[in-house]
Amino acid sequence: MAFCYVPFALLLLLLREVRWTRQLLLQCLAIAVALAVVFAGVGFVEYSRKALFLNPKVVAANQYDNYFRVNSLFFDPNIYGRFLALVMIAVTTAVLTRAHEPNDPRRRRDVLLGGAVLAWLLAGLVTSFSQSSIAALLLGLAVLAAWQWDVRGTVYASGALVALAVAVVLIAPPSLHFGLKGSGGSTSNATSGRTKLIEGGLELFVKRPLQGYGSGSFEVEYKRHSQTSAENATSASHTIPVTVAAEQGLPGLALYLALLISAVVVLFRGAARAPPRIALAACFAALVLHTWTYADFLEDPFSWTLLAIGMALARQLPSTRQPHAVGDAPSGVALRQ
Repeated sequence: MAFCYVPFALLLLLLREVRWTRQLLLQCLAIAVALAVVFAGVGFVEYSRKALFLNPKVVAANQYDNYFRVNSLFFDPNIYGRFLALVMIAVTTAVLTRAHEPNDPRRRRDVLLGGAVLAWLLAGLVTSFSQSSIAALLLGLAVLAAWQWDVRGTVYASGALVALAVAVVLIAPPSLHFGLKGSGGSTSNATSGRTKLIEGGLELFVKRPLQGYGSGSFEVEYKRHSQTSAENATSASHTIPVTVAAEQGLPGLALYLALLISAVVVLFRGAARAPPRIALAACFAALVLHTWTYADFLEDPFSWTLLAIGMALARQLPSTRQPHAVGDAPSGVALRQ
């Protein structure tokens, strides 16, 4: 409450009242890109030195895994990967809109620069070995593809790629270390224990479907019901809906679903008319998927920031007619910039 919910709620109230002009949005994007580039550079240094600056748990895990994960200046590789994925989605939106700018001599330069940034950040994301972050990035890119080209074609292409990925994982030899085959191969091993956590969380929910076990109780109750040692206990199921269901029961789960539905309506309705809004919507979709495969929804300031700016733009765009505001040019040129 003290470190996340109260200050982030105040952040949402403040950001919601800001008048988000095109210039301000570009300045914020530039800061986020600069931070992501620096963080990725730090990650490359860690990978080359095979030494991390933070988190002794990841340091210990790297000694036994077949690959080396970096977390840059973040405490967790998955949160590092989430940050890079969200910035990449925003940069991709900028590149797509800039590529369609007519008669601008700087268009080619800007698109090439954006492509170079995306390549740099993608390399950083790969070194994090965050499966959840890669999945989130792909979902965000799918949203952008549906906006830029065709919804039905994007759905078909995404379904085909998912089916192909599942087939590759199922038939892959043990030497690729996907965790499904070989000694100790299982879905739990392939998902770093996620399936066991989900099963345990669902068992807790079934036992107390109405009232749950209370806020922050997952670690204690999971340990008590599954007879897990203190070293292996976890603070969450790494799947936010399961954690909410186990701790808050049906009332909490209903509130969580209501929040998601409201956020999707606000962020996506009319977003196709303005690239900044579709970027926010794609980032939010990616973030939600990441919380379903990792954790930290309302504990992440990105969630509150995306919602706040999305609400502000949704309220601002219909009545905005002043120069330099997002979405005022009739031709749509300002929107695509």
